[in-house]
Amino acid sequence: MTLSSGSRQGGLAGILVVLALSATVHGQSFGFPWWRDAQFQRDLSLTTEQSSKIDAVFQQTIPTLRQKKAELDALEEELSKMIAANADEGSVTRQVDKVESIRANMNKMRTLMLLHMRQVLTPDQRVKLNKLHDQWEKDHRPKPSR
Repeated sequence: MTLSSGSRQGGLAGILVVLALSATVHGQSFGFPWWRDAQFQRDLSLTTEQSSKIDAVFQQTIPTLRQKKAELDALEEELSKMIAANADEGSVTRQVDKVESIRANMNKMRTLMLLHMRQVLTPDQRVKLNKLHDQWEKDHRPKPSR
């Protein structure tokens, strides 16, 4: 299956949202490809080689994450149908186990991807990235409604 550039960007954006919402590695998930952003490249003194290496890690992982996300969606849909049909507890439990196994696998893959991206950076760049992430979070965190 070949995706057009527009479809690929849309798919990547969806994966990035998933990554951003479930990120646990500090300073890594911004919800967009920060290593391609000119300002981030300047702020981190990111070399072209580093940016390419980080992008290669991302591109290597995304197809599998996309596949696992589709599996997760299908399993969650099936679980919803089972619950709506008032399926027996044993069947629902087995389905939940499948859903959570895929979810755990995705989280592990994502975390390792972020680790591999981070390993491309120097220690000083990691510190800077953490500071940029903290500021980005502050600037983009939804304001609590009063």
